[in-house]
Amino acid sequence: MRFVSIRDLRLKPSEVWKLAQQEKDLVITANGRPIAILTGVNEETFEQELDVIQRARALKALDSLHRDSVSKGTHQISSEAIQSEINAVRKGKRR
Repeated sequence: MRFVSIRDLRLKPSEVWKLAQQEKDLVITANGRPIAILTGVNEETFEQELDVIQRARALKALDSLHRDSVSKGTHQISSEAIQSEINAVRKGKRR
């Protein structure tokens, strides 16, 4: 994976676009730090590529929730306790 500075993107956009087509993925950097990933797509694969990215983000969010649950110990809550909490919240909203 190649790294391209935001300065190069601004000053030489056509070169960066050509590189994106060759490399598939480019990491855009600002002050030497990654800030974005530029992914090459085409009309035929655009929706599929977008779907894959969205699924990856969803899996990352799910993993984050799971890790948070384990760190708080809430991964061990019973189904009955979860349902009780849901019912209590629902009752509070009816008031």
